[in-house]
Amino acid sequence: MSKLSLSSTVKLSSGKEENSRATQVATNCSQSCIGYELPLVGLGVYQNDDCKPACLAALKHGYRHIDSARMYRNEEQVGEAVRESGIPRSEVFVTSKINNPEHGYESTLASVDDSLKKFKFDYIDLMLIHSPLSDKERRLQTWKALIEAKKQGKVRSIGVSNYGPKHLEEIREAGLETPSVNQVELHPFCQQKEIVEYCNKHGIVVEAYSPLIRGKWNDKIVEVAKKYNKDPAQFLIRWSLQRGFVVLPKSAQPERVVSNANVFDFEIKEEDMSTVNALDRGKEGAVTWNPVDAP
Repeated sequence: MSKLSLSSTVKLSSGKEENSRATQVATNCSQSCIGYELPLVGLGVYQNDDCKPACLAALKHGYRHIDSARMYRNEEQVGEAVRESGIPRSEVFVTSKINNPEHGYESTLASVDDSLKKFKFDYIDLMLIHSPLSDKERRLQTWKALIEAKKQGKVRSIGVSNYGPKHLEEIREAGLETPSVNQVELHPFCQQKEIVEYCNKHGIVVEAYSPLIRGKWNDKIVEVAKKYNKDPAQFLIRWSLQRGFVVLPKSAQPERVVSNANVFDFEIKEEDMSTVNALDRGKEGAVTWNPVDAP
């Protein structure tokens, strides 16, 4: 595989060409590609009420991707960290997500405007629908609103989270723009094979949240990680990268944020990838809400 680094990116599709090469990896991310090139490693800030220290540590160390959400209630802190870092806004890729109760056309447009105010940004790089937890009509109205926000330049790319093939098919059958991204719980115990297959077929980049399994590692993961002189978190991040996923490890501790990026000086051998791939338990392996089967 191509040599990866913290500046490696994946090219997002425009949403209009389903079979575009959405998994093409670029090795450098410049100002001109931010908004269209998604850094392969991002800092997750879920359940972090004081995320500015972690964000500042990440940006100082070379991260250029922060994954927030309206539900996390820390968009203001992320915006402050980006400004205080001294790194140009155009060089940091920031994601947020429309909260479930905000589904609907007008409410989604209002939510985008509110997030822009909270971040104090002129645009958001990627806006996702946080989950399918409403109904088909409201999901589609929410998606239409994100398409409109993109047309207005308020967001640069749009996508979904926790969407199963059924929810993605709703968008396709309605003749609407294909999501650039689907962010789902994804790790060795819950590999979301059907979702990954669908996304790969349709040029949708897969982002992995909870890639560290919330620390619920088994002996096999610990054992294989030791072979590479890595801790389980580092090993799991590398596993995600080698599977072709964008990976979103989260930590509130600046030292762990830095440690989690120390994954580019080794490559997992094929036999060890196979060993870990065999740990999949499907939906039984989920450690979060994982609402991909919502009606």
